[in-house]
Amino acid sequence: MKYAPGSKQILITIEKNNDEAKVSVTDKGQGIAANKIPHLFDRYFRIDNPGSQYSGLGLGLYISGEIIRKHKGQIGVDSELGKGSTFWFTLPL
Repeated sequence: MKYAPGSKQILITIEKNNDEAKVSVTDKGQGIAANKIPHLFDRYFRIDNPGSQYSGLGLGLYISGEIIRKHKGQIGVDSELGKGSTFWFTLPL
């Protein structure tokens, strides 16, 4: 919600796929450029948006990714500029 203030709906989905659970959070915000996606879960990586009012250290997604991987899961994002983003993670059941 913080990064998609114009998005009127946030969709949270939980699915069971074989022996894992998948949790997804989808917004209809501004989306993320394709060249930035491979770096989103790197330590200290931040997307520079001119005029952005949000500050941070670039550690939130990195820490989330480390926790998910330690639990033998995966984490990722699907996004398209102008159409929004879906952040997701899987965990073994």
